[in-house]
Amino acid sequence: MSERSVMEAIANLVPEGARVLDLGCGDGALLAHLQAQRGCTGYGIEIDDDNILACTQRGVNVIQLNLDAGLSMFGDQSFDVVLQIDTLQHLRNAATVLIETARVGRVGIVAFPNFAHWPNRLSVLLGRMPVTRRLPYEWYDTPNIRVGTHADLQVLAQRNGLQVLDSFGLQNGRIIRTAPNLLASTSVLKFSR
Repeated sequence: MSERSVMEAIANLVPEGARVLDLGCGDGALLAHLQAQRGCTGYGIEIDDDNILACTQRGVNVIQLNLDAGLSMFGDQSFDVVLQIDTLQHLRNAATVLIETARVGRVGIVAFPNFAHWPNRLSVLLGRMPVTRRLPYEWYDTPNIRVGTHADLQVLAQRNGLQVLDSFGLQNGRIIRTAPNLLASTSVLKFSR
């Protein structure tokens, strides 16, 4: 996760003492924060060797796993909260992993860069792919397989039979509920089965 303010806003959505699974946990910063500040327990899932080392150095339990292979190692409702923060845009089977998130957790929370944020729209209007703090890569050198919008995320959840519990945007750590598709650089969805 690239922004500290986004991490703080997401952490505030996780109940104290929750059992958490963090999909694509990166260096484990969010899970370490949840353990230290909110008394949470759980695991991170990561594929990158360097990030796995960083997780273990932080004291975060981590499992090396390719998320495109699914979450079959976890039973239904094994966790209170399953997080996918800045992960969905890297997955080949985004819909499948979203459904698996709802199966494995009582609640799922997904956040990813909102491609429909107004500076991105302006950049495309001017003929260029956007490069911003939330989308920091040139189009030819990005780890993102896809881009999506706040509205796309809601539609993906609903098409897959998921119940949207909350939906909003984040801009500089502030929750944006009015026109989040236009005014927020990060899209957030809280959902369940």
